[in-house]
Amino acid sequence: MSEVDSDETDVRRAVVLDYLAHGLSGDGRPQYAKSPAGYALDVEDFGLYQVAFDEDTRLTIGSEVVIEPADERDVVVDCQEVEYGALSSGAQTELEYVVEDLVEENEERFVDFYNDAQPITLRLHQLNLLPGIGKKLRNGILDERKRKPFESFEELSERVSGLHDPSDILVERILEELRDDDLKYRTFVGRQQEQD
Repeated sequence: MSEVDSDETDVRRAVVLDYLAHGLSGDGRPQYAKSPAGYALDVEDFGLYQVAFDEDTRLTIGSEVVIEPADERDVVVDCQEVEYGALSSGAQTELEYVVEDLVEENEERFVDFYNDAQPITLRLHQLNLLPGIGKKLRNGILDERKRKPFESFEELSERVSGLHDPSDILVERILEELRDDDLKYRTFVGRQQEQD
């Protein structure tokens, strides 16, 4: 059992953003030769994937699937990383809702970002990468976390004057990192891969 537990940390999961029962529209093969496909978002590092699914499986948007390692996959036949622009319009639409859900479901992880964020350079702090966080809000967050670490988004809003939707701010930043390939600093998207 402990072997399974240690392996569990190496399993990478993704949430289905779009499920195309009749395969990808750009797949030139005849309809009978296409397998179900779709797009998914890695729950840890927010990587985007084009995924081929097992023909006998029917999935819904929001289903969680194993993408790595290959021998742990149950419904995923193949997957490859893609950029935001390669997503179907349905996957692009669903992306914001899935990111919101992931931030909400993993509140402790994202509240810890506010507790642990560090300077990037002498003039730039990780907190300043968040939309709407200027010098005043950044200093308010830093002052409050010195007193006591934050334990929830609600507590962040209560303790830091002017910080109204700390979870929405994170969702906005994650979406910005997913959509814009040219961002100089990435805080959430692709972090897991950089550590591997």
